[in-house]
Amino acid sequence: MSTVSWITVRGLFGRRRFLLLLPLPVLLVTLAVLARGLGVAPADWGPPVLVGLGLAVVLPVVALIVGTGVLGAEIDDGTVVHVLTTPLPRWQIVLPKLAVAAGVTAVTVAVPLFAAGLLADSVRLGVALVLAASAGALAYSALFVAASLLTRRPVLLGLVYVLIWEGLLSNVISGTRVLSIQHYVIALADRLAPTDLLGTTVSVSVAAVMTALIIIAFTLLAVNRLRSFSVAGETS
Repeated sequence: MSTVSWITVRGLFGRRRFLLLLPLPVLLVTLAVLARGLGVAPADWGPPVLVGLGLAVVLPVVALIVGTGVLGAEIDDGTVVHVLTTPLPRWQIVLPKLAVAAGVTAVTVAVPLFAAGLLADSVRLGVALVLAASAGALAYSALFVAASLLTRRPVLLGLVYVLIWEGLLSNVISGTRVLSIQHYVIALADRLAPTDLLGTTVSVSVAAVMTALIIIAFTLLAVNRLRSFSVAGETS
């Protein structure tokens, strides 16, 4: 499994798509620093920067880029054949790749979210955002890794979920928030560091249970889907 993880990390950092991870985190920190430096009240800039940009855009988009890349890119360029010909059980292929995707996503968003939370409120809020976002990174990664095995357009499918479902519907129709990873992250962060800067109608118990269910369900789906791939990398 360590070999699969190393190959995944090397392939991920060797692709140009990794450069796409940098602009959004930099933008998040820049806006937080500017708002704090200009003396804008945290109540005015905190929600749009922390939630509107950090949790609604930076976290899911980074997870989408990384999650669809750890297996999807190998399927697209045909190198997945080397993975499929190994005598490893499929779960020993999916789990390391999922761990790499979630880890890279969590690390990429941890620094900007901590900095923004610190500038907006306190160290406690910064840590809460990092911990909640790490759980969200794992949930998003499981979803997007599975999507890369289910369709040839995983990025498009992911964008529909992030932009339409989470970005539009969950903010207009409150009932859809129960199926929104974004709102799970908000609920968990707000529980760890209660603040008026964060707000959702999803309870922390629902957030915790649904996050765990999404991680387990989509991981199992990815493992099962990979079993159906032939050596040529195409589904049988």
